[in-house]
Amino acid sequence: MEQISQLRRAGLFEARAPRYTSYPPATQFGPGVDGDMVEGWMAAVPPGAAVSLYVHVPFCKRLCWFCACRTQGTQSLAPVAAYVDTLLAELRQMRRRLPQGVVLSRLHWGGGTPSLLSPLLVRRLAGAILDAFPMAPGGEFSVEIDPTEIDTSRMAALAETGMTRASIGVQDFDPLIQEAIGRPQSFALTAEAVRLIRDHGIAGLNADILYGLPHQTGARMAETIQQLLALSPDRVALYGYAHVPWMSKRQVMIPEATLPDGEARLALFDTARALFLQDGFGQIGIDHFAKPHDRLALAAARGRLRRNFQGYTDDGAEVLLGLGASSISRYPQGFAQNAPATGVYVGAVRAGRVPATRGHAFRAEDGWRGRMIEALMCDFRIDMTEIQDRFGLSLDVQAQVYAPLLRRFAPVVVQEGGMLRITPEGQPMTRLVAQALDGYAAAEGSHSSAV
Repeated sequence: MEQISQLRRAGLFEARAPRYTSYPPATQFGPGVDGDMVEGWMAAVPPGAAVSLYVHVPFCKRLCWFCACRTQGTQSLAPVAAYVDTLLAELRQMRRRLPQGVVLSRLHWGGGTPSLLSPLLVRRLAGAILDAFPMAPGGEFSVEIDPTEIDTSRMAALAETGMTRASIGVQDFDPLIQEAIGRPQSFALTAEAVRLIRDHGIAGLNADILYGLPHQTGARMAETIQQLLALSPDRVALYGYAHVPWMSKRQVMIPEATLPDGEARLALFDTARALFLQDGFGQIGIDHFAKPHDRLALAAARGRLRRNFQGYTDDGAEVLLGLGASSISRYPQGFAQNAPATGVYVGAVRAGRVPATRGHAFRAEDGWRGRMIEALMCDFRIDMTEIQDRFGLSLDVQAQVYAPLLRRFAPVVVQEGGMLRITPEGQPMTRLVAQALDGYAAAEGSHSSAV
C-alpha cells in the first residue's frame, strides 16, 4: 500500500508521458529535415558499416480498433503489390546514396500486416533487400506475423528468405475483450500459427500483449498469460494500451467507460509480471520479458540493452534506415521520417527524391539527455562517469541536472556514489522520471498514460 501511496503522490496514475523509443520523441519532429539533408546524412555513413533496416507495410485486411499504427485497409493484394514496387524503387535509390559495403545487423518488417504479402511478394522484397545489403554475421531478420493472416505457403517463403524471428500479436485471448477491441483471434488459431513458425525452423518467437484494455480484470489477464505461456515464446512485450482517439480515430469505437483506471492498469501489469517471473522469464526494462537464453536477456545482463522504435533491442548499430511510408530513420546527425501519407510517399519516390518530410536534427544537449533517458529506460540507472566520459558533462553539471529529480521523486530516485538510480518500488514511474530529463517536454496531452 505504501508503494501505491507514493505513486499516487507522484501523480503517476493521471500522468501522460512519452514511451521514449527515441529522443526526442517523434511528437517533436518537425519540417526542418528534408530529403536534401538526409542525402547528406546517408553519404556520411561509413563504408562497410553495419546498419539496421526497418520496412513498413501499412496494409491490413482488418483495422483493429485499438491500434494507433499508420495503416490502411485492403481486401486485395493489388495495392500491396504496387506498394512493394515503390519499396523496391526506394531501396534502389537508397543503395545508390549509401557508401559501398553496407551490411545489415537487423532487418525488421512491421506494419500494418507484413504477413499478408503473397509468397511471390515476400521473395521479391526479401531478395531485393538482401541483394542490396547482405546480412552481417549474426544478423537477425524478424517479421511481425498476424496469426489470422498467415498460412503454410507464406511462412515457407519467409523461412526460405532468411527470417530468424517471428513476432506475433496476441493482445488478449478473452472473447469479450477481443470483441471490444475489434480483433477476433482464438487461442487455437494462434497456436496453429505458432506451430507453423516452429515447424519452419524459426528459432526466435516474440509475442505482444496489452494491459489496460476494455473489460480487463486480474482474472482475465491471468488466464491470457497462462495461455500465452503454453505457446512458449522466448520474449514477450507487455505494452500498456494507449487510448489516444484524438490521434487514432478508430479508437472511438472503444467506450472509455470500459477502460481500467491508472491504479487498475498497474495491478494488471503486476499480475502479468508475476506470472512471467514465475515461469522463468526475466524482466527487461519497463515492459519486456525474456527467457535467459534470449538475446535480449543476454544484452541486458551485459549492460548492452538499447531502445529504438521497436522497443528494446540488442542491436548496437548507429544507423537505422526506414523504408516505406511513415518509416523513421536514425542517423548520428538526427531523425528523418518518410511522408506518412502513402500517396505523398509514392510521389516522392517516383520523382527520385528521398521521401523524408519531417524529422529532427540533433542539438548539442540531445546526445547526453538522450543517453540519460535511454539508460533509465533500459537499466533504471544512470552511470554519471559514463556520461562524463562520453559527453564531457562534468559531475557538477550533472548534479544540477539531477537535483530536481531527486527532490520531486524522493525517496524512489536516489543518488548513490556515481549512480542515479530508480529503486524497484519506483520503477513504474520510469517514464515520468525520464520526462523530467526531457529538454523538450511536450504537453502531456499528446502522449499515452504513464502507467
